[in-house]
Formats: sequence, C-alpha cells, structure tokens
Amino acid sequence: MPVLLIADDHPLFREALRGVIGRVFPDAVIHEADQIPVLYDLVDSCPNADLLLLDLDMPGSFGLGPLGQLRNQHPQLPIVIVSAHEDPLLIRRALDHGAMGFIPKSSDADALGAALLHVMDGGTWVPDASAASIAATRDALPGEPAMAANVRELTPQQFRVLQMVGAGLLNKQIAHELQVSEATIKAHMTAVMRKLRVSNRTQAVLIAGRLGLGTWRYGAIASNPRGEA
Repeated sequence: MPVLLIADDHPLFREALRGVIGRVFPDAVIHEADQIPVLYDLVDSCPNADLLLLDLDMPGSFGLGPLGQLRNQHPQLPIVIVSAHEDPLLIRRALDHGAMGFIPKSSDADALGAALLHVMDGGTWVPDASAASIAATRDALPGEPAMAANVRELTPQQFRVLQMVGAGLLNKQIAHELQVSEATIKAHMTAVMRKLRVSNRTQAVLIAGRLGLGTWRYGAIASNPRGEA
C-alpha cells in the first residue's frame, strides 16, 4: 500500500487532496500535518513514505527552507510542492532544491491525479503552461542551480545555522537557541562556507537569500532542536 503525506494548513484543501488520492490510489495510507513542526515529526515517523505533498505557506514555514531541510534530512523522500503561487521562478527554485514536481492549487482534480501518477512513476511534473517560463528563469539566472546543489550538501543543523545567521543572530545567540557551544556553531559555519564555496558569512547569507530560503524566525524550532549537535 502506498503511503502518502499531506502537509497543508487548510482543512478543505487537505480533504480535496485526500479525495484525489483515494481515486488514483484506492489502497493508499494517508497521513497529514497542518504545521511545519508537526510535519517534521510525521516524516520521521514515516521514513518509508512514498510521497509528500507540501504546501509552502504553513505555520512555521519560511520560504523554501522546509523543503531544503527535508531534502537534507530525508533525501529518499519524494516531495511535490502544492501551492497557490505559480511564479515560474519559485517553481524553478523548488525543482533546484530537489522537489519532484510543482502542482498549482488551481489545478483541477484530473490534473492533480495525472501529476500524482506521473511523480509516483518516478517522473518530474510541472504545469505545461509554465514550462517555457521556468526554462527562461534558468537562462536568466544561470548560477542558481549550482548554488542550490551546494545548499543540498548542508546537514539539517548547518542549514538551521545558516538561516539563523541570515536573521542576524550572533554565534553566542545561535548557540543558546540550539543548546550547543559557540565552538560548535563556529565549526558549523566553517562547514557551511566550505560547502557553499564562499569565504565569509555575508556571502553565505546572500546565497540563501537569493535562493529564496528565508531566514530563521523565533519559535521556528523547539527548545530541544532536532538533528546533530
């Protein structure tokens, strides 16, 4: 039986997705999350899930950060973005960060079903009408795919540190929030700069901002953070 995860904070849209999934995969097991912290726990508890349908606009979400973190921590999990936003640049960046597809919420049930079947067969799906525009963004910003590939090398904790640096926190503050030593934070930041192929913190933060990853916000992690020290 396929196991599918739905992450969306709108009950009516989750219901609509369940209906489409039920028609396409009648024997599917479906689990749901309505906020990002709940999603992280859900993914941990379903390590062999076949697909995650992820809305980017959820409580606890900031930019493409959750997608990047999930791709780092669970690289085996196929993720499809389901979003009300249809900006070609956002779609391109989501694909660069490892999403298997991007389904606009404006899609009808038939299009949703076709997209799910295509992705579950191992393909990548984007709206036909957006394909040319997505290609144009890649031509206009040719360095971003390589930057996104470098970001995917970060561990979950390194990813958090990068976002917190982007929010303006000092090493001492980050160490306090993550309950580790300042030396650990310095080591993480050194690793971040090495993996991103930059020489200082400012350049690393600029890359994260350019890729639309967002920055850390207070309350975005629990008092006992996940991942390695």
